[in-house]
Amino acid sequence: MGSIGSRTSKRLEFLVKMTSSGNEDPFVWYGLAMEYRSLERHIEALATFEALRARTPDYVPMYLMCGQMLESTGRATEARVWLEAGIGAARAKGDSHAQSELEGALQALG
Repeated sequence: MGSIGSRTSKRLEFLVKMTSSGNEDPFVWYGLAMEYRSLERHIEALATFEALRARTPDYVPMYLMCGQMLESTGRATEARVWLEAGIGAARAKGDSHAQSELEGALQALG
């Protein structure tokens, strides 16, 4: 494993340590989910996205990222659920840009 792999491992270790120490910052949880996603550890990524959603359901960026990940792994029905929930969360926050991105992703699902 090259230097990229070791950096990724250190980042993952850091994020796991941060979240397991009781850190409630949604950005830390989002970072952990995205790190798992980038490592193609989709089960852990989904579990982390779900934990983030349970803690901070109004954290809009997770909905698009999780929806895209689910779509890429052939789980279109679950992706649709996440994207639709994200549209609702974005609308509630008045985030029209995120809402538009989520609607586009939902439309692309067909």
